[in-house]
Amino acid sequence: MKQTVTRQLVTLPLLLGCVGSATAADSLNVSKLIEAAQHEAPITVYDSTGKILKQAKAFSEKYGVKAIGIKAKAPQILEIISREAQAGNVKADVAFLSDAPAATQQLLAKGYVYSWTPADLKNHIDATYQNPLTVVLAPNVWAYNTAQYSECPITNIWQLTEPKWRGKVTMQDPLGKPSYTDWFNQMATHYDQQVAAAYQQEFGKPLQTDESSATAAFVQALAENGPLLTHSDSDSAQAIGAPDVKQSFVGLISTAKFRNNKDGMKLGLCHGLKPFAGWSYPSLGLIAKGTHSPNAAKLFIHYMLTSEGIAPQGVDGKMSTNNQVDLPHNEPSGIANYRQEIMGYQTSSAKSDWQSRQDWQDLWNLSYHK
Repeated sequence: MKQTVTRQLVTLPLLLGCVGSATAADSLNVSKLIEAAQHEAPITVYDSTGKILKQAKAFSEKYGVKAIGIKAKAPQILEIISREAQAGNVKADVAFLSDAPAATQQLLAKGYVYSWTPADLKNHIDATYQNPLTVVLAPNVWAYNTAQYSECPITNIWQLTEPKWRGKVTMQDPLGKPSYTDWFNQMATHYDQQVAAAYQQEFGKPLQTDESSATAAFVQALAENGPLLTHSDSDSAQAIGAPDVKQSFVGLISTAKFRNNKDGMKLGLCHGLKPFAGWSYPSLGLIAKGTHSPNAAKLFIHYMLTSEGIAPQGVDGKMSTNNQVDLPHNEPSGIANYRQEIMGYQTSSAKSDWQSRQDWQDLWNLSYHK
């Protein structure tokens, strides 16, 4: 039995690593992957969402391959994988990490993990999300209170820098939320022209600034306008969408918070906003290089890229990078209708995002006024 499994471990990565459209050969390769995975030890899978417990259980029942899901915050996952790799004692087989810059620099760059994209799905995943593999995109969107407004009260993010909205914008504190500084850097690196164009559209004149970019000028102006900073999306969502709120806020929150509308919250998505209605941050799917169950690990990655695998997260508005997978029709934010309005994350500049975090935090900290 051991000899058979060893042969499968050698040949399967070669078979499944090829590029091409989905064919009968691809299906055969997946079948071989399942067969090989069933001869391997159980795997441990880490993610920052508690949904991973449900997903691991469903995976185990579907394939007869034992997977144990563990919820942990991104910094904990990074530390666990790093320490296990350094000790040569790998217990964490698969990790889904929402901190792409840290994952690329602290894990991939050091050779502790590797990225793998299933051959049968490559034609359905944008090349931007293949190296390293992004499995899920989690949108953060601008939101408003539907009990106070019939539609979103803003049409352009630059309006949030004006006196009318001073102290009436809410979001998580960028000093404690690295993905927010990554958002700033992504805008400056890839979308700065759109930010500048939105300024001209709003004010009727080109942006004049001493800052290094239109994005930096926006970040500075937003911070100077004294937004309400919170420690969690839940707190920001409460400030925006509570049915009895007295002061109207708009703000940035995860689409996951829209599920609270069934309990009386009044959250609405600000679509049509210039230049973007929000932004998404990626969750990378990574496999530990020292795993004793490489085929089971790959099979789990493949599973998470299917409709069935991602379903527990899809109800929170989290979008699969597999373009064959749609969000559930009952997803409460309605983000599926406005997917093209969301600023995408480009992992090509993840290193720059990592290196510039402190610079963006400094700009925010120096500019912020309550």
